[in-house]
Amino acid sequence: MNYRKLGRSDLHVSEIGFGCMSLSRNQENNTRLIHKAIDQGINFFDTADRYDKGWNETSLGRALKGKRDEIIIATKVGHQWNESEGNWEWRPTKQHIIKAVDNSLDRLQTDRIDLYQLHGGTTEDPIDDIIEAFERLQSMGKIRYYGISSIRPNVIREYIHRSEIKSVMMQYSIIDRRPEEKCLDQLLQSEISVIARGTLAKGLLIDKPPAGTLGYKKEDIKQLQRLLKETGNAVGASVQYVLRHPAVATALTGIRTEGQLNDILSGYNSNFPVKIFGILTNLLKPNRYQNHR
Repeated sequence: MNYRKLGRSDLHVSEIGFGCMSLSRNQENNTRLIHKAIDQGINFFDTADRYDKGWNETSLGRALKGKRDEIIIATKVGHQWNESEGNWEWRPTKQHIIKAVDNSLDRLQTDRIDLYQLHGGTTEDPIDDIIEAFERLQSMGKIRYYGISSIRPNVIREYIHRSEIKSVMMQYSIIDRRPEEKCLDQLLQSEISVIARGTLAKGLLIDKPPAGTLGYKKEDIKQLQRLLKETGNAVGASVQYVLRHPAVATALTGIRTEGQLNDILSGYNSNFPVKIFGILTNLLKPNRYQNHR
């Protein structure tokens, strides 16, 4: 496993990141899966306080007992569960962030979070207050670094210019190439790393039936699937495509079973002719963000 520096931090994350959102409710299975991932060199684990109403963080924390110093924990904040309404509310206030971190620390059974991320956001948010909350938590030693999770170019620009974020988590894959227009190069120039999510397009690049998406027709996706299959390892080609851009620090993949973990690691370690990526790049016209530009 290779590792890349996360922005202007001292964190070096594995090129394959473990997306914990897909974990089951079976603690024994989750612990076994997470330990195997660590044994294979994966050191970056991403969760969020809203995943399964906190159980996801709890499960990760239990699995990491005795292994905390070997790995990097990333979690996210910004939503609050409204019990009376039965839904999540967007609550990116300074007070909520400062309070929510303690709940995450308790569930994760740790004294610090390596990367604390805002879980979404708009330009209408109290951005200066949000930044102040993160920086206060840094000064208290409860978090080491902070970042955002966003696909909105206008939001990303605000945080580039106004904060000390070390990373931006964004959707990026062979199908969703919107970040290639501007965002990836802007972040690279600013020494802010990209955590790529949706690398396998929710399975559309490997085993789901073709369907139109993001401006592409069903036949376009079918053609892409055919080409990926011809590479001999669709998972590997999809992951390595994303990792080719120097702004990307890690390809975050949702992992639920040992079979999925094995497929991802096998694909990551596969070799592909350079010309394959040229063909993949030219097959579909790159899409662009239509909103929040």
